[in-house]
Amino acid sequence: MKKFFTGMAKGFSDYGPAISFIFKHQLAWFFLVPVFLNILLFIGGFAAISSFSNYLQAIVVDAVSLDDATFFGAQVLSWLLAGTIGLILKVAFFFVFAYTGGYLIIIIMSPVLAYLSEKTEKILLKKEYLFDIQQLMRDIVRGILIALRNLFYQLLIIFVIFILGVIPLVGWLVSFVSPFILFFVASYFYGFSFTDYVSERQRLNVKQSVSFMKNNRGVISGNGMPFSLILMVPFFGLTLSGFVAIVAVVASVISVKDEISEINNDSKSKQNRLHE
Repeated sequence: MKKFFTGMAKGFSDYGPAISFIFKHQLAWFFLVPVFLNILLFIGGFAAISSFSNYLQAIVVDAVSLDDATFFGAQVLSWLLAGTIGLILKVAFFFVFAYTGGYLIIIIMSPVLAYLSEKTEKILLKKEYLFDIQQLMRDIVRGILIALRNLFYQLLIIFVIFILGVIPLVGWLVSFVSPFILFFVASYFYGFSFTDYVSERQRLNVKQSVSFMKNNRGVISGNGMPFSLILMVPFFGLTLSGFVAIVAVVASVISVKDEISEINNDSKSKQNRLHE
């Protein structure tokens, strides 16, 4: 347990050096990507939510026949019902996005995150990676698949917690601790997604990567924690999450650089033994 919390503190604190690293090595231009992404998401997301909200409001108001109602206050009741539906949708969207929406950012930004992770590792470990479009595409595809995998497991945990929440007595305890559980679960899986780019470059398969993450779950959770926290900020979470993802990928490489060196040394030792 002590190792977990020590690792978590390290993963969280590595965001400071990551920000300094980005500006020191002239990587700040990567922050332009979230600017354009936010503009697209804002326009598209706002239009989609508004259209769906209006569509659902029309269906519900029509179902209860308030449009044709002639009694006093019918229009006010119709307006309140429509407003309530809109509010519920927006609140539900906020909670869903707070716990799972970060994967949308990770998936959309995967080409940038993959390239930035490799660039950071080159500078930190002085390990040269020749530009390989096929390797970059593999990194991108794996990044997307890992994000979808982590989203599935996170949704599964949310579903189990929801089921436990409706059980008498047990539900009371679950409702009290579930926000903390969901936060740490989200932090771990977000950190997993950011760090897996490193695992891919070390030629670790998904099973080996999962084992690597479990052995370093404190650092991984700490690395994903700021991203998870920012997504819980109403309205501004989506806007800022792309910028945090940029820092998170750099912080993930800084957090596990010693472990990367260990993997590289083990790989070299195995190759030397094969040549002997």
